[in-house]
Amino acid sequence: MNASQVATVVADPASVDDAITSRFSCRAFLREREVPRETVLDILEVAARSPSGTNIQPWRVYVLQGATRDALADKVCAAHDALYADPSLAPQYAEEYDYYPTKWISPYIDRRRENGWGLYGLLGIAKGEKDRMHAQHQRNFRFFDAPVGLMFTIDRILGRGSLMDYGMFLQNVMVAARARGLHTCPQAAWNGFSRIILPHVGAGENEMLVCGMSLGYADTQAKVNTFHTPREAAASFTRWVE
Repeated sequence: MNASQVATVVADPASVDDAITSRFSCRAFLREREVPRETVLDILEVAARSPSGTNIQPWRVYVLQGATRDALADKVCAAHDALYADPSLAPQYAEEYDYYPTKWISPYIDRRRENGWGLYGLLGIAKGEKDRMHAQHQRNFRFFDAPVGLMFTIDRILGRGSLMDYGMFLQNVMVAARARGLHTCPQAAWNGFSRIILPHVGAGENEMLVCGMSLGYADTQAKVNTFHTPREAAASFTRWVE
């Protein structure tokens, strides 16, 4: 182990906590405010210190900016529109791994509903307004106007535990972004369109899409960015075993 890792003292714990607690799923970015390539690389270098079983480091990252970002957005938005018009196309856009349960039970379904209707309610989208819901969902595929889009893949040969490792890496990306004044939105919404995304980014046949992420400077004037989800108190999910 690097001696500096053992000896390092975190001089400002509050800033570390703030980087974690101020993270939220940002849904409106300043498209015109670019993020330098060096900043993105710095974030990924920090995130690479994430733990992984036997240090296999299962993450692979594709960064999209400018024309390549816009071209992917156009392709996926077209597919998303086609799927909305013809739901029978759904088998063509199946996710490669189960992100959500096949059967929802309480309290998870309750939290999901609170999240969905809380967001739509803020935006004035009423239950049953399917066209407006579709349009809002499609904002995912424009990266919410973020100047940087990230796609994360994993080798298909790896096991389920590597997805747990990946989650720690993704969290580090988001926290490191906050430390630099940036915001993010992790997006499993992309997963059903991997057959479009993977060839676009040049991924190999052995790779599986884990998720996408939007990265940039938050639009502080956007109403949607006032939406913040609640969290259960630690006491509600913690049991002291004595």
